[in-house]
Amino acid sequence: MFNNLSALGYGIITFAIIIGIGTVVLVKFGGAIATCGSGYTYNSTVDQCSNGTPAYDVDPTNGGWVNTNYLMGQLGSSGLAGWTPAIIALAVGMLFLGVFLTRGNRKI
Repeated sequence: MFNNLSALGYGIITFAIIIGIGTVVLVKFGGAIATCGSGYTYNSTVDQCSNGTPAYDVDPTNGGWVNTNYLMGQLGSSGLAGWTPAIIALAVGMLFLGVFLTRGNRKI
């Protein structure tokens, strides 16, 4: 059973690395294709178009940036990463149920 738990741990770590790298790549790609209106420049620290006044920061408007920003949301906490706790709970529960169902009348 502990071999299965180790494999589950490695899978979760790999899952987190894929989400982390995917988000970083999408952020950098979004910044590379962002276009801002006149008087605005792209500020990579806040990922918005800025005219120098923080109250007037706006999102870039080109279609490529909008789609990339949407994909970041789907990969992040409102999408795939949001399912992580449910996946962990289901996998651990199935491991324990499997142990109890396969043991029969013998003791562990």
